[in-house]
Amino acid sequence: MITPLDAGSPAPDVSLFDQDGESISLSDLKGKKVLFYFYPKAMTPGCTVQAQGLRDIKAELDAHNVVTLGVSIDPVKRLGKFIERDSLNFTLLSDEDHAAADAFGVWGEKKFMGKVYDGLHRISFLINEEGVIEHVFNKFKTKTHHEVVLDYLNNK
Repeated sequence: MITPLDAGSPAPDVSLFDQDGESISLSDLKGKKVLFYFYPKAMTPGCTVQAQGLRDIKAELDAHNVVTLGVSIDPVKRLGKFIERDSLNFTLLSDEDHAAADAFGVWGEKKFMGKVYDGLHRISFLINEEGVIEHVFNKFKTKTHHEVVLDYLNNK
């Protein structure tokens, strides 16, 4: 059972390496909204569709002052390949030891095809300009994730 952080909680100030091996900390982004989205594995079908949707609405996200950061347990090298293959226009972060996933409460038991294992849950956090979680997106399909995020931003 996982217990993701709730809206109103301060976002943990995690620091992770991006696709270029540069360290990025959430505290570096104060003053902007951050869509901090966790996805299980780069270049898999569901994660690809989710990333492409976010890529395609970058202009709308920019208009809302939102920076998109995708987080997985993939190594840095794989993230660069994912960005290149799918022309992604946002930053991907490597959380190989799942410390950020633990901090946000999204690492835990999963079931897939009869197997039970620990893994990363597909949950997104919208963090406000002060570093507080404003909204948690945890019920969406990969192909409509970007629409759910945009609907929230456009209707608040």
